[in-house]
This record gives sequence, C-alpha cells and structure tokens, in this order.
Amino acid sequence: MVIGIDASRANRPHKTGTEWYSFYLIKSLAALDKTNKYRLYLNSQPQPELAAVISGNPNFSFKVLGWSFHSFWTLGRLSLEMLIARPDVLFIPAHTMPFFSPRKTINTIHDIAFVREQNLYRSRQVKASGYVSRHLINFSVKLLTWGKYHSESVDYLYWSTAFALRHAGKIITVSNFTKQEIISLYPKAKAEKIKVIHNGFNNSLYRPIDDIDKIKAVLSRYGLTQPYFLYVGRLEKKKNTPMLIEALAILRENETSVKEKLVLIGDASFGYDEVKYAIDDFNLENEVIMPGWVNEEDLPYIFNGASAFIFPSRHEGFGIPLLQAMACGVPIAASDLPVFREVAETAVLYFDYRSKNAVASAMKTIATDIALRQELIAAGRQRAAQFSWEKCARETLQEITNW
Repeated sequence: MVIGIDASRANRPHKTGTEWYSFYLIKSLAALDKTNKYRLYLNSQPQPELAAVISGNPNFSFKVLGWSFHSFWTLGRLSLEMLIARPDVLFIPAHTMPFFSPRKTINTIHDIAFVREQNLYRSRQVKASGYVSRHLINFSVKLLTWGKYHSESVDYLYWSTAFALRHAGKIITVSNFTKQEIISLYPKAKAEKIKVIHNGFNNSLYRPIDDIDKIKAVLSRYGLTQPYFLYVGRLEKKKNTPMLIEALAILRENETSVKEKLVLIGDASFGYDEVKYAIDDFNLENEVIMPGWVNEEDLPYIFNGASAFIFPSRHEGFGIPLLQAMACGVPIAASDLPVFREVAETAVLYFDYRSKNAVASAMKTIATDIALRQELIAAGRQRAAQFSWEKCARETLQEITNW
C-alpha cells in the first residue's frame, strides 16, 4: 500500500501543536511500519530534523511539490498531484484537504474553536505577492464557493473544515470533546466516520530531571531564575494569556509570600498586544519573562525548574503541554475545561478561566499547598504514562489501513 502524507507542517522549523503532531506521527510511523510505502509531500526541501526521522527507512520518501503562490499549497499544488499520481490512502494531519483526493482520505481536525468563539481569531488577508495576485485569489475563492466565502483566514477555517467533514473518508479528532463539538456544530457530519485518537508526547524527552546543574545552565541560557510559574503556548487571546498577567498582578498585590515570577514560552499571536499592555499597565516588566519560542530539547529542563505549570486557555482541542508537565513531575493549575478533564482527569487543580481572581487564587494554592502539590505530581505521572506518540501512531495506522 502507498500511503501519502501531507508533511508540510511537520517540516516547519518553529513547531507548535499541529506541527508537532504531524512530526511525531511521521517519526513514530517510520519506526513502526516497515511494510507500507510512504510518500511525504512537502512544499519545500526537507529540514534536517524531518529528514533524520526517516533516515534508514527505505519505505519512506519525500516528494517536494513546488508552488508559485504564498498560500493554498494543499488546495492547489497537492490537488494537482492527486490528479497525476494519487496514493492508495492520503493522510492530512490538519483540517485542510485537497480539492481532489483519493476516496480513502483521512483528515485530522484538532479543534473548532473558531466556530464557538470567532472573536479569538484574527481574520487575516491571504498571503500574496501583490495587489493583483491577492484580488485574483479572493475572486477565485468567491467563485468556487458561490460567493459564500472570502480568502480571509477565518473564512478559510470555516470552509476547509466543512469541506473535510463532507469529503474525507474518515476524520480523526484528538479528543472526545472535539468530536462532540463537531457533531453539535456541524449537524450534517457523520458521527460514525469520526474516530477519536488522543495525542501523545515525547516520553523519552519529557521526564523528571534531577541534574540541578544542567537545569540551571538551561535556565541561564534563557535568562530565567527560580522560582517561577511556567506557561507554554502561543501568546494570544485563545490561550487567555492576558488574563494570566492580570492574575499575577493580583497575586503580587495580595500575596507577598508568593515570590514566583511568570515565564511565558511561545510565539506572539492574536492578542499579544493585550499581553504587552497588561504587563506595562501593572508594572510587571521585571516579573514576566518572555523568551519566545524555545528549542524542544531545552523545554524539559524549563518544565523541571518550574514551581508549577499554569494553563489558562479558553478553548483547546487537547492540550499537549498538560502531558509534558505531568510527565516532568510539575504540578498543574489549569482552566476547568471538559477537554482538560478528559486529558488530565484528577491530576490538575482546576480554576474558572473567566475570573482573574480564581486564576490568582489557584496560583497561590499550587505554590503554597505542599500536600496538594505532591498529590497532583503523583496523579500526573500516572496519567501521563497512558499517553505516547507510539500509541497515537499505532491507532492512526490502524485507521489508515483498515477500510
């Protein structure tokens, strides 16, 4: 069997949730499957990191598909490839699928927060080389969708998700919560073709580390000093990062015994201006440290150095950083979201993400309640042991090969 995979996201140098999902699935499939042939479609030359994970696996190969435009590689160039030389099965590890694809096509839909809370997303113009090109793309999109959609990013999410639900042979979702969201908000979606396969994490990398000198060396490299609360994710409205800043301000005003600073790791995104404003408004310039995007090999040391992991998201499809924190033995305080309870169960101190006072109270509790911290750490390590990328890949391979 020839299995085609859209590996364009796995090939990005700065990876976050969907990109890591794509990367680690490919890595795990390369370790698991020595029988089927894999064709990894890319929009640029393979990065060394991606090339390394298939090295020595003759059943895996890259196919770089050149595309003159800045956008719509999947809809355009990958669609053309499917007309010319389609694989037996096509796997797209994100919501977008080509216009033309094999009957046996599988898409992964990670979350549909843009339907429930569109205000959490910036509607950006499509990337184009110039004014004429941009208007040509917008005209083409309107023509192909009978005037219902434009080429802005949020419209693209709406259209591509609905298209995938309608045309993919199977849909993978990363949580039961996301599956129920899809069924609720897309009444025409067929529940029987939606399969739930939980995400994993790199369990050889994220683990308790007792090398204090190495932890301090990594922290020093990023200008970090203990004690600190840790957040990992994009700095944006969807992740509720501005609220986390306000909670820290309350903590500083009312709880002088809590000395933890706040470390925010991740790239800036929609709502970052509110983060900066809150830091300036509450005079927290010396209390909030933002190293930006961090190399993954350094993250376990930063997790291990943290007093606690704080995850105040307003909406998630899964929440991989929860697994990383639990595996490192770091106590967690997080939003009381159904999906977080599905992932972490009782291993988290939950709070109402809509209340800055509730977030601040949880931060104080998890920093000072020694007995609770030990309970959460023990429960977290047990819960994290139930997830892995190998398990995710095995279940995904079963869906790919079982039609």
